[in-house]
Amino acid sequence: MKKLILFGAGKIGRSFIGQLFSLSGYEVVFVDILEPIIEALNKRGFYNVVIKGDKEEIIKVTNVRGILASDKEKVIEEVSTSDMVASAVGNNALPYIIPLIAGGLIKRFSKDRNLPLDIIIAENMRDAAEYFEKEIVKIVENDYPLKKLVGLVETSIGKMVPIMSKKDIDEDILQIFAESYNNLILDKKAFKNPIPNVKGLSPKDNMKAWVDRKLFIHNLGHATISYMGYLYDKKFVYLYEALAIRELYNQTKETMMQASEILMKEYPSEFTSKDLEDHIDDLLKRFLNKALGDTIYRVGKDLLRKLGPEDRLVGAIKKGLTHNINIDKIIYALVCGFYFRATDESGTMFDRDIEFVAKYFKNSIEYVLVNVCGFDKSKHKDIFEKCKKYSEKIKILYKI
Repeated sequence: MKKLILFGAGKIGRSFIGQLFSLSGYEVVFVDILEPIIEALNKRGFYNVVIKGDKEEIIKVTNVRGILASDKEKVIEEVSTSDMVASAVGNNALPYIIPLIAGGLIKRFSKDRNLPLDIIIAENMRDAAEYFEKEIVKIVENDYPLKKLVGLVETSIGKMVPIMSKKDIDEDILQIFAESYNNLILDKKAFKNPIPNVKGLSPKDNMKAWVDRKLFIHNLGHATISYMGYLYDKKFVYLYEALAIRELYNQTKETMMQASEILMKEYPSEFTSKDLEDHIDDLLKRFLNKALGDTIYRVGKDLLRKLGPEDRLVGAIKKGLTHNINIDKIIYALVCGFYFRATDESGTMFDRDIEFVAKYFKNSIEYVLVNVCGFDKSKHKDIFEKCKKYSEKIKILYKI
């Protein structure tokens, strides 16, 4: 049986990467810092993915075990003997796992100097392969042939996994809720070994185009409906509640369609108008999935990141400016984000959103545009004017 070492036993790790490889005959070895999760995996040897849709389905994921990330020597040994490694830990945890991966590469090289290893980077970040290479190079020996032996495989993660309630987690610490979507887009050119025969893998030649499609269509659409939905009715909890309002549905689709125009200009040989509109319609249908229970809070929170210079909204606006495309609807969605104050089920705002309001937004919209979004006052005068205009419109419309 082939072995996948999977860093991260969280939502994407269990519901997506672990599920795909297990169902295709791999042993999946999870590495995580959460002792109760690792203990449960080792005691039980399986977990359930609960598919939320028109009809609930349970997928039993077997041939799994776990190792605590703190057991460094054991993790390094497992990496050195693996058939594949994957990372799904979240950007903040990467500095802690890369030394373990690098240690495994060194040990593997000492056993066989010609044995390549592919690493699937299932993280929500741009230029992920470049980041991994830069960090691994700092650790491995000078004579280690990284470019020859290590495939750094970027992905585009489109699977939606909602926040689970404490009750659901207490019921079964290993169960995970998710939608049925199971298409893992990844970089075809990055593999050093043959692409694994795993159902659900969708290798692409131009990976950058597909990473941008995820960011500027899926993530942008998520941000748009969460920010507009929150302003429309602060009692809304779920995405489907906001999208049930025809006006908000149409505004969201029109904003996503503006972004699709940018992608077609950026990647003319990769996407067609029909491809992208079909993708947008499919996404909106998935956003409307009541059974998934995805919340406006989850989708919109973390303003300092999601309103950042290269992220879903500002990144699209900057590319739109480059191609001289109308981006007014995307700019409007951005300004809606400035007024996003959604809370979790306990009524608490995300800590970095509190920081956004207290440290940045309290000064002025101009301050946010410069210090959060990364716009230049002299270079982007038109953006500043439109944002101020839309801000006044929003304050009047929603009585802020």
